[in-house]
Amino acid sequence: MRKEFNVIIERDSEGYYVGSVSDLKGCHSQAKSLDELMERMQEAIELCLEVEGKDFEQNDFIGVQRIIIEYDKAS
Repeated sequence: MRKEFNVIIERDSEGYYVGSVSDLKGCHSQAKSLDELMERMQEAIELCLEVEGKDFEQNDFIGVQRIIIEYDKAS
């Protein structure tokens, strides 16, 4: 069986790439390079599929948008 997953990738404050798959609960990993991250994400997805089995619901990916919120940390 073949499945496709969208990996959301961000970079943390220490320079690591952090990937997550919103369709699979707890499915995320991190690495210093994008190539290494994608290898680790494939492993993470396979492990998450073993845990969730066929009972996961795959959503349609629409996109990513950035929103800016101003807030006071002291509040």
